[in-house]
Amino acid sequence: MTDTTPTTDMDGERPDTAAQRTAVRERYSRIATESSSCCGDTSSRSEPATDRSKKIGYSNDDLDAVDGNANLNLGCGNPTAIASLEEGDTILDLGSGGGFDCFLAAREVGTAGHVIGVDMTPEMVEKARENVESNDTPNVEFRLGEIEHLPVADESVDAILSNCVINLSPDKPQVFREAHRVLRPGGRFAISDVVLTTELPADLQADPASIATCVGGAASVPTLEAMLTEAGFTDVSIESKADSDEFIRKWDDERDLSDYIVAATIEGEKPATNPQS
Repeated sequence: MTDTTPTTDMDGERPDTAAQRTAVRERYSRIATESSSCCGDTSSRSEPATDRSKKIGYSNDDLDAVDGNANLNLGCGNPTAIASLEEGDTILDLGSGGGFDCFLAAREVGTAGHVIGVDMTPEMVEKARENVESNDTPNVEFRLGEIEHLPVADESVDAILSNCVINLSPDKPQVFREAHRVLRPGGRFAISDVVLTTELPADLQADPASIATCVGGAASVPTLEAMLTEAGFTDVSIESKADSDEFIRKWDDERDLSDYIVAATIEGEKPATNPQS
């Protein structure tokens, strides 16, 4: 792949949790400081950023609404378009990057609402905080933290967004448990991510660079459905985007990754009442 992150484990096995986190953090630190494009997109030098953003689901209005360098083209969809955000909501974005989706969400929730972005990369949090001023959004804040251990209070959030981030986590069940914890009863979970359509080749599964570029850590639809259900979510829905091969096949010069993964919308709800109460 085009990424320079150190690659395969010596035994050809999936890297351990520490190695995965290091690969992801180092890659996104570079992206934050160099304003690179994400997900191994080898078209980044020839294709305008606006064209890439439109392919994954953003409108011209979305792109015009956010100032500064918040849009780093780090996603595989537009989660704000599926989240049914309401004025006054408190929104949490998992893996918020430069803050683009947070600023779009702020438009929907208004000044009475609040948007929290969480990212584990200090350089990303710094960049996002700089973008708060350029976008004049005092109701948006960014916190440093891991999505497996959210720096967010219990039952304090109305909706959770995320854009091509949960696939990067080495402990997805914990991510979903944390999401369930911080959501208020009746809260909703609406993300864009990539899912497996068939088993990955062993070299991709064992390659930290593949994991850090949104491929090696992807899970199948049945696996994700089971994780979300076990975490307590109901009305779980995972819908693949049939046209996502148009941008996924550009993520690698050597092979067509759309043979293995597809972008999808993933939704669920926290029950309005606690069955244990």
